[in-house]
Amino acid sequence: MIIVVMGVSGVGKTTVGKILSEQTGWPFYDADEFHSPENVAKMRGGVALTDADRRPWLDRLNALLREAGPSGRSAVLACSALKQRYRDRLARDVKDIRWVYLDGSFALIKARLDVRKGHYMTAQLLQSQFDALEPPVDALRVDVGPDPATIVRHILETLPALHPRLPT
Repeated sequence: MIIVVMGVSGVGKTTVGKILSEQTGWPFYDADEFHSPENVAKMRGGVALTDADRRPWLDRLNALLREAGPSGRSAVLACSALKQRYRDRLARDVKDIRWVYLDGSFALIKARLDVRKGHYMTAQLLQSQFDALEPPVDALRVDVGPDPATIVRHILETLPALHPRLPT
């Protein structure tokens, strides 16, 4: 099974994904680490990526997920996956994928980004992420207000009903 933890920048995808990885023993991948240097430079400069910028990035991530799936390996991926067409591209030919949508208000997420240090995704790009966001209909929707441990506990308690391989 592949679990994709998704949402706008600052919702806690990496934090939640790493805890999920620890709890399940599955490898964790952060989609941010797969961006090209050009994309990182654009975002660091406050320029939102275009769909054309994202295409090779999404294809690299899809290849990673396709490689894991057939071998029976499970994994956790933290990825914004803001639009349905991005999710479709990520999921192309990937079997047994589950989406976990971390959802929070603009004010909460902006407050988090305002204090975050050392990340190229700045608070000035947050509005563009909310503007691009197409909330998924096929995902477990999780409020990001609680602490990460509570969020992960909720995910692990909810997903086993969908798939018995997750730990309880």
